[in-house]
Amino acid sequence: MTDRPAPRFFSYAQNLEDYHLSLLLGDVERGFYIDVGGGHAVADNVSFWFYERGWRGIVVEPQADIARAYRLVRPRDATVEALCGAEVGEAVLFQAERFHGLSTTVRQHAEAAGAAGVATVERRLPVTTLAALCAAHAPERIDFLKIDVEGAEASVLAGNDWTRFRPRVVVVEAVAPWTMADRSADFAPILTAAGYRDVLFDGLNRFYLAGEELQRAARLPAEPTPWDAVLHLGEYGPAHRDASHPDHALAIGFDPDLLGRLAVMEADELSPRLPPDHAPDSEATRAALARIATMFDGGYVVDEA
Repeated sequence: MTDRPAPRFFSYAQNLEDYHLSLLLGDVERGFYIDVGGGHAVADNVSFWFYERGWRGIVVEPQADIARAYRLVRPRDATVEALCGAEVGEAVLFQAERFHGLSTTVRQHAEAAGAAGVATVERRLPVTTLAALCAAHAPERIDFLKIDVEGAEASVLAGNDWTRFRPRVVVVEAVAPWTMADRSADFAPILTAAGYRDVLFDGLNRFYLAGEELQRAARLPAEPTPWDAVLHLGEYGPAHRDASHPDHALAIGFDPDLLGRLAVMEADELSPRLPPDHAPDSEATRAALARIATMFDGGYVVDEA
């Protein structure tokens, strides 16, 4: 009998971050993450692959519509609708319209977005710190911390108590918005002083291991994994049109005008529209609905003809 090939990894992340994290932490069951700058609950998301496998964590997402989707799609997570920085207080978020991944607290980057035709709206929001988040929500062991906050990563890292709260792995977006210049020097000294070592640069992020976890570095490839080594959610077309999409059968049962709202619809609105074998509050159903919605709710920005 011929052995079947192992199924390919199904990545939700922008740059295979979830795949590389799975190599480092594949032996961990029902672990814990902190995702600062969560973005869309599914599309280009670093932590959702782990959530599907029973993990839970803290998600910091200041954009209200996106935070609402987290609460429905990922109820095991503690969703914190705030900014994260060096000190508790308040700050202005320049929230990008449509291109939510470009929202930033750095005025320079907001101005660059405006010059490129991306409008932003200023919102004053509360700021918390990593130390405060961990004290309120984290268990004793934190498996990974991911930070993607469009230029304010150093400020987020400065707000942790690295003696008390030590994620095994830290993943930090390391290039500047728009220019893509390496700006690791802005934040690397904080992690180096805390006893972390840089073990991988994937072209977008730097992966750091705590000194006490350095044996895990041998699990990583010498070079970043090629893009085509795994499957990607973003490679599928709109779910109601692409018969190969994993949620095509469910998507075709909805009015196309509703597809962009599926991730944030309440159970009473969903129930009459779902097949009998799909409970509106089951995590599997919510995940499928969120995957369907990605092409229409800003998860992936596409121009529909």
